[in-house]
Amino acid sequence: MFKLLVSILILSQSVLVFAQDTLCKFPNYTFKVGENVTYRAYYNWKFIWLNAGDVFFSVKDTVYQNQESFHFVSKGWSLKEYDWFFKVRDSFESIVAKDGFKPFWFLRDTEEGGFKTYNRYDFNHKNNQVNIVSYTSKRAYREDIKSIKPCTFDVLSAIYFCRNIDFDRYNEGDKIPLTMVIDNDVFNLFIRYLGKEDLKLHKDTKKYSTIKFSVMLVEGTIFKGGEDMTIWVTDDGNRVPIMVEAKILIGSVKAIITGAEGLVNKSILN
Repeated sequence: MFKLLVSILILSQSVLVFAQDTLCKFPNYTFKVGENVTYRAYYNWKFIWLNAGDVFFSVKDTVYQNQESFHFVSKGWSLKEYDWFFKVRDSFESIVAKDGFKPFWFLRDTEEGGFKTYNRYDFNHKNNQVNIVSYTSKRAYREDIKSIKPCTFDVLSAIYFCRNIDFDRYNEGDKIPLTMVIDNDVFNLFIRYLGKEDLKLHKDTKKYSTIKFSVMLVEGTIFKGGEDMTIWVTDDGNRVPIMVEAKILIGSVKAIITGAEGLVNKSILN
């Protein structure tokens, strides 16, 4: 349960990506270097809200392979009072070219309940391949090479790419295809645009104008396959995710924004 709660933003937002080649290049207007966003993860059933962990995202500046690049960093951890039961310490990083927004490199280094996972992706766009290095507590070190098509992303680059989607081009109910590298494989998935909604967050009397969509999840150790996750992003110039909800057998798990700084545009969060 705590693995699911703390990982919900890091492992789920990754599926928010267009697959069309023509949309790979875009004018970035929703984020800048210096942006920092934090979230609290909860278990929610009726009137019960249980704090579980925190997630942090940041945008940094770097140069990679002689190209000006974004360095995205995300970290998640369980609250200390739950470490004795299920300790979570997750770290994700991605380096992406500012010009063309192509991912160069991705790293996942996580420990969840004593189970360790390591993934490193090195993207070779010239050969349309991604070189993968991975190991876990139960699986020895191995190397793989997967074929990719243009507009294929990793977890973190996907999050920031999707924030520049022009949702005004779509009608409520439309499916938007996406291609994603997840857990050492390449998946063709989709998101479904659900329109706009005024959303009130937990312990907040204010309503926020949001864009809402569901996500086609990859079946695995955390989620069942299907559209059981819903995401709300601010309907402003920043498109910051402010709540993620995933249905489980009893109740739901939610990640709710707790802070945002360094935003590039005026925000409805202020």
